[in-house]
Amino acid sequence: MSERIKTFGLGLFALILFVSVAVWAAGSHQGKVVQAGSGKLTMTSMTGDNQHTHDVAADAKITCEGEPCNLESLGAGDVISVTVDQKDGKSVVTEIQKTKGGMRPPQGS
Repeated sequence: MSERIKTFGLGLFALILFVSVAVWAAGSHQGKVVQAGSGKLTMTSMTGDNQHTHDVAADAKITCEGEPCNLESLGAGDVISVTVDQKDGKSVVTEIQKTKGGMRPPQGS
């Protein structure tokens, strides 16, 4: 009986570890675009600090106000949510959602 409990416990631990790593690997956060294009996204936090750059997967799902768009459609100041996953051992953006509230002001303003 003791062996069964140990085996069950070890199996349960392995399952929890496996699920935790998958959840930890994927993450999402919100911020503002600084620059986007050529497979790269530079963004800040919502308050404008913590500038950082992500690689964007070639097959990333990108939407602007719910409609499909491309990386080059994003401009400075756009409010976005990004999902980051592990691909080939690297952290890459696999999804970008630009929200309506994230529209930048017209040029020349």
